Amino acid sequence: MAWLAPHKAFDADREAAAHGVPALGVAVRLEPDWPDSGRHTHQLGQLLYSAQGCMRIVLADRLVMLPPTRIAWIPPQTPHRTQMTRVTDYRSLYLDILRYPGLPQQVQVWTATELLQAVLERLAQLPFATDWQDGPTSRLLQVAFDELQRANSESMVLPLPSDRRLASWLQALGTQVPPPLHVLAEQIGASSRTITRIFQRDTGMGYLQWRQQWRLMRAIELLTEPSSLQWVAHALDFSTDAAFAGFFRQMTGLPPRSYMARRQLGVEQLSQGDEGAN
Repeated sequence: MAWLAPHKAFDADREAAAHGVPALGVAVRLEPDWPDSGRHTHQLGQLLYSAQGCMRIVLADRLVMLPPTRIAWIPPQTPHRTQMTRVTDYRSLYLDILRYPGLPQQVQVWTATELLQAVLERLAQLPFATDWQDGPTSRLLQVAFDELQRANSESMVLPLPSDRRLASWLQALGTQVPPPLHVLAEQIGASSRTITRIFQRDTGMGYLQWRQQWRLMRAIELLTEPSSLQWVAHALDFSTDAAFAGFFRQMTGLPPRSYMARRQLGVEQLSQGDEGAN
């Protein structure tokens, strides 16, 4: 079966080689105390998805936030670790890119259509020895690829600066809100102009823009928790919940609760579809 028990050791590369298949689907149910995946890599590329909760994918030079009903593509040989917030289970589809070329060479996040969610749910639960080359499974996988081509790309990837002067600060940052520019300048002993130049060079955006993107991604993570909008606003250093709501709407086009409700609607529609199929 493709369902894996919590904490069970699993090697996608080994399982795919043992069964002689170019793809492998897994469905994992997590225990509440599951911390994170630990830093790892695999030879197969990975599509990663969860219907609820939020995933934080930490790369060497980027931070990727995966909200519910989004799909992340992690290319082969990409060292990463995955941390979960209120994720009870997730789905993964591992792919040999030599058999399935055309997938991105960089980490990418897409919005999952209802059809794509349903297809990935089916593929993730197939037995490891499934024939992916012919028959219904190959056609279902092609539907998934077609839907990925049509899916909207999400700006949930935050590049990290590589300058050594910021290394210790980044390591200690964790989930803390990055400070205002002048405070960071005092902390690392560099001028505001120097810091702005470093971020522009290393990440393609100034520090203020980078900080706003960090706050947005952290906001989405916090909104998966059963907490008030006021608490989230305070945690992200906004003066009021109205100021936070305005920021969130400017960044996403939707108020915070509407944004999360739309994601939940997709989850409920998927669940209803599953019940109708039983």
